[in-house]
Amino acid sequence: MENERLEAMKRLGFKDFRNATPHTFDDISTEQYREYVFPDCTIKIENPVALNVNYSSGGHRVLDGNGISHYVPSGWRELKWKASDNNPHFVK
Repeated sequence: MENERLEAMKRLGFKDFRNATPHTFDDISTEQYREYVFPDCTIKIENPVALNVNYSSGGHRVLDGNGISHYVPSGWRELKWKASDNNPHFVK
């Protein structure tokens, strides 16, 4: 339990997000995870923090709480996430 608390304290939040691009990002830090389900695989991102949706290509840029940047191309069959405790299920 103590390790989980320490890990949570180290996680990045939206306030820590640094963006040097013209892209606009939304705060999705209320999600515990999000999953992109493709026909042949599933991509799960734990503790997502920031999201940019490219409306022309359909790709998603996601920063997670460990500081890892993800680019998920369009073509998924399903996108799902779980809200953190006591947070809204939908934020946008």
